[in-house]
Amino acid sequence: MTTGTVDAAERYEAAFDEAVAADERIEPRDWMPDAYRSTLIRQMAQHAHSEIIGMQPEANWITRAPSLRRKAILMAKVQDEAGHGLYLYSATETLGASRDELLDKLHSGRQRYSSIFNYPTLTWADVGAIGWLVDGAAITNQVPLCRCSYGPYARAMVRICKEESFHQRQGYELLLALSRGTPAQHAMAQDAVDRWWWPSLMMFGPPDEESAHSARSMLWKIKRHSNDELRQRFVDICVPQAEALGLTLPDPELRWNEQRGHHDFGPIDWSEFQRVLKGEGPCNEQRLGQRRRAHEEGAWVREAAAAHAARHRTPRGGSRPEQREERTA
Repeated sequence: MTTGTVDAAERYEAAFDEAVAADERIEPRDWMPDAYRSTLIRQMAQHAHSEIIGMQPEANWITRAPSLRRKAILMAKVQDEAGHGLYLYSATETLGASRDELLDKLHSGRQRYSSIFNYPTLTWADVGAIGWLVDGAAITNQVPLCRCSYGPYARAMVRICKEESFHQRQGYELLLALSRGTPAQHAMAQDAVDRWWWPSLMMFGPPDEESAHSARSMLWKIKRHSNDELRQRFVDICVPQAEALGLTLPDPELRWNEQRGHHDFGPIDWSEFQRVLKGEGPCNEQRLGQRRRAHEEGAWVREAAAAHAARHRTPRGGSRPEQREERTA
């Protein structure tokens, strides 16, 4: 590498660092370090995968929703999740990663999705617990991403967070109705919260001292807060909400700490988190198996769409083939 090339690379890196420090957005055509690009691809792809895998647990209840209103709400939510995946895959493509490549890595197990979606939805109350806790955790984690240093990711998150806020409210309202219903309905709501509370806390990732990516992501302002900071914020939000719901969070060590100004909570079973990440969760095989089958069964749709686009693509400076045929007929 020549001296001139080294000097140019240093200038580009200095300009990148200055832009990040000044809270300016990095755009697809801007120079960026390879490690920044790869970190974004990993995080955005995992986020996109989580959205489309996350459609499965709740879609399982669409045909069994207790009313037409609940069915319509749930269908709209699952549709939203598909849209979120689309936004995020599109944002990832701006970094040069093709959607086919990302999906191939998901289907082969080379890229991950959130561990939370490897748990089963056993009762209708689970739909409410997912909305309140899982989507609530997602909002806590994702709202700061609206200020992510990478422009396409930040802009995608603005709409996603608005829609996720409706999902969280829908879950809360569903649990409130069950909690104030019959004793059996209240017990069902409590059981769902008992099962989803701890996996929801794991959604923020491992403790800061064990997180391999947090420090660098925060340095580049991809993330704005550490895993533990976000987890604490989520706990503090959920405690008064649980009280309003008339439900109990399943942690005997949960209590307000006046000195810290936050709630203390018990230890998380990180061994369970690691087991699920390794593919040993209750529904890992089921979730990936369904995703692979859906991808294979949808191959004809993708092929037809590609053929349609190719047929109707207008050549640069010219007209469509069928238009030329009409003029010469």
